[in-house]
Amino acid sequence: MVFPLLSIFALLNLAVVATHAETLPPEVYWKSKLPTTPMPKAITDILHPDLAEDKSTSVAVGKGGVNVNAGKTKPGGTSVNVGKGGVNVNTGKGKPNKGTSVNVGKGGVNVNTGPKKGKPVHVGVGPHSPFDYNYAASETQWHDDPNVALFFLEKDLHYGTKLNLHFTRYFTSSVDASFLPRSVADSIPFSSNKVNEVLNKFSIKEGSDEAQTVKNTISECEVPGIKGEEKRCVTSLESMVDFATTKLGSNDVDAVSTEVTKKDNELQQYTMAPGVKRLGEDKASVVCHKENYPYAVFYCHKSETTKAYSVPLEGADGSRVKAVAVCHTDTSKWNPKHLAFQVLKVHPGTVPICHFLPQDHVVFVPK
Repeated sequence: MVFPLLSIFALLNLAVVATHAETLPPEVYWKSKLPTTPMPKAITDILHPDLAEDKSTSVAVGKGGVNVNAGKTKPGGTSVNVGKGGVNVNTGKGKPNKGTSVNVGKGGVNVNTGPKKGKPVHVGVGPHSPFDYNYAASETQWHDDPNVALFFLEKDLHYGTKLNLHFTRYFTSSVDASFLPRSVADSIPFSSNKVNEVLNKFSIKEGSDEAQTVKNTISECEVPGIKGEEKRCVTSLESMVDFATTKLGSNDVDAVSTEVTKKDNELQQYTMAPGVKRLGEDKASVVCHKENYPYAVFYCHKSETTKAYSVPLEGADGSRVKAVAVCHTDTSKWNPKHLAFQVLKVHPGTVPICHFLPQDHVVFVPK
C-alpha cells in the first residue's frame, strides 16, 4: 500500500507549524526525558531513514524554509524550494515515485517518497494488527500474514528451541512512515468522526485502499483495551515517551527493539541461542506496535500480565537476530478467534502466549 505525497498546501501548513512551534525536536526531547536510555534501532530508523538508495522526493522544513527534492544523484521527480526568495519548482525526468514517508530530525520535517530495495513489505487493508487482542483473525491474515510465525508458547522460550520465523516491518506500507513533531501531529485530527478531514489533509482518495487503511487504524485505536490493559495510540515520539514513563512510573527505563543483522531476511529456521534473558524483572512493561498510517502512529499498551525477554537467535543461513519477545500470562480476555489461538491451537486463558516483536516495534521496561 502506498500513501500519496502530501499536497504542497498541506506541507506548507505543516512547515509553518513545525518552524514556529517552540518545542524541542523529538531527539532532544528523548534525551531530556530519558537521559540514560539509548534510542532503540526501531526509533533511530524512523528518525533517520537511509535515503542513499532512494529515487525519491523529499521535503525538508528548517529555518531556511521548505525544501522538496527528488534526489541529488539520481534523476527523477520534482524539486520544490520555499524560502525567503519565494518558491522554485524543478521537474526532472525519471521513474514515478512510489511511496511516501515523513521524517523529522533536527532540521525539521522531511517527507520522502520511494521504496527501498529489498525491504520486505506486508500490507493489509482488512486484517487488524495481530498484536491487538480484541480482534479475530481473518482468513487472509491467517494465510498471508508473515507475522503468523512470530507466536509461540512460553514453555518453548529456552536455549535450543527451533522456530520457522520471518522478521518483517509490520504495517509500514512500502516506505517508512516517520514521526511528526508533536506540535504538528497534535494539529492533525485523529478520530473517526473527522476521517474525511484526515483524508483531505493527506490527499487520499475516498474509497481507495489507503483510505480504508486510515479508517482501520483510527478505528482500532478508538476501541477500548481489553480488561487490565491501558492503551493509547501515540502520534509522536514525544507522546510515546510520555505514555511509557507515566505508565511505568519512572524515567529510568530501557527501550529495546528487535534487531536483524541481515537486511534482506526471509522465512527460515532459527534456533534460540544461549543468553535468553528476562527484561524488567517482575515489573510491567509498555509495548508499542507500529501501525499503518501516513505518518508514524504506534499502538502502545501496558499490562501487568506481560513479560519481556531478550532472545538471541541464530538462523539456518548463519544470520543472527537480537530478538525481543513479549509473553502474555493471562489471555482469558482475548478474542477467542484471535490469530495466536489459531496458530498455536490453544484456548484463551489456558497457557502463556509469547510473540517476537517485528523490527519496528518497541518495548519499554523499568531498569
